[in-house]
Amino acid sequence: MAIKTRFTELFGVEHPIAQGGMQWVGTAPLVSAVANAGALGFLTALTQPTPEALSKEIARTRELTDKPFGVNLTILPAIKPPPYAEYRAAIIEAGIKIVETAGYKPQEHVDELKAHGVKVIHKCTAVRHALSAERMGVDAISIDGFECAGHPGEDDIPGLILIPVAASKVKIPMIASGGFGDARGLVAALALGADGVNMGTRFCATQEAPIHDNFKQQMVANDERSTDLIFRTLHNTARVAKNAISQQVVAIERAGGAKFEDVADLVKGARGREGLISGDTDHGVWSAGMVQGLIHDVPTVRELIDRIMSEAEDLIRGRLAGMVG
Repeated sequence: MAIKTRFTELFGVEHPIAQGGMQWVGTAPLVSAVANAGALGFLTALTQPTPEALSKEIARTRELTDKPFGVNLTILPAIKPPPYAEYRAAIIEAGIKIVETAGYKPQEHVDELKAHGVKVIHKCTAVRHALSAERMGVDAISIDGFECAGHPGEDDIPGLILIPVAASKVKIPMIASGGFGDARGLVAALALGADGVNMGTRFCATQEAPIHDNFKQQMVANDERSTDLIFRTLHNTARVAKNAISQQVVAIERAGGAKFEDVADLVKGARGREGLISGDTDHGVWSAGMVQGLIHDVPTVRELIDRIMSEAEDLIRGRLAGMVG
C-alpha cells in the first residue's frame, strides 16, 4: 500500500517522509539514499563552504540518484552573513526544483525561487510563522514541535497540539517535524492533519549518515531524556544531545546573567564538527531530539523507510481499522 498525500503528489515522491536540512549531515550520501528509498531528501547548502562547492555536491548527488531531492537554505542573522544570493543562484542554475527555506525573513529568496519554477517548503516553529509563509507564497510548510532537535522556537508547543492547530489554519500542504522516527509517529501525524513527516535525528542514526559511528551508537543508547535546552536565557533556544559540554552551557546559563561570549568557545560550530569526525561525543555540542528514545538500531536508510511504511500500513489496516465496528 502506498500512502498518498498532498505532500507526495506535490513533490513527486513515493512516501510522505522528508529528511530536512541538517548542518554537516545533509550531504550527497545521505540525501541520495533517502531519495532512492522513495522519500524526499535535502542537501544543506551552508554545509558546503562556497556556492561553487554546493554546485559540485548537487552534481555528486545526481550521480547517485535519479529521484527528486532538494536543497535547504537557512537564513540566519549574522555579523558576517554567508552570500545567500550566490547560494540561491547556484541552486537555481543547477536546476533544483525543490528548496526548503528556514530562518529569518525569506521573502526575497522565496520570490526569486518561485520566479524560476522552484517549489518551496518553509520550515517554521509557530502557526503565526506558518501563516506568514503561506501569505508569502510558499508551496508547503514544515512545522517543528518543541520535541525537535535544533531550534524549537520559544513557544514550547509540542507536536500533539501544534500540528492540529496548524492544520486547522494552514491551507497548503504541511509536514510535521519534531519527535518522528517510526510508523506510529507517521500515522499519528497524518491523523493530526499533517501530509507527511520530517525526520532529522532518526536519519542521523542510519548507516549512510556521514557522521562517526560513536554518535550513532550514542543515539541508540540514549533515551528520550537525553537532551538539553541551551541558549534559553539568550532567547535562541536549541535542543542538543546531553553531554559534558551541553551540561556546562546549562550551568553557565543557570548561574544568571550569561552572555553569548560566555559560552561561545564551548558551542562553536567548528568544535562540534571536529567531534562528529573524530568520534568524541563530548567534544562539542551536537543536535539530537527527544526521538532518541525511539531509536534502537542503525539500519540503512532504505531499511528504515521500508520498515516505517510497512508498519504504518499494518497500523492503519490492522489496529486502527479493527477499532471501527
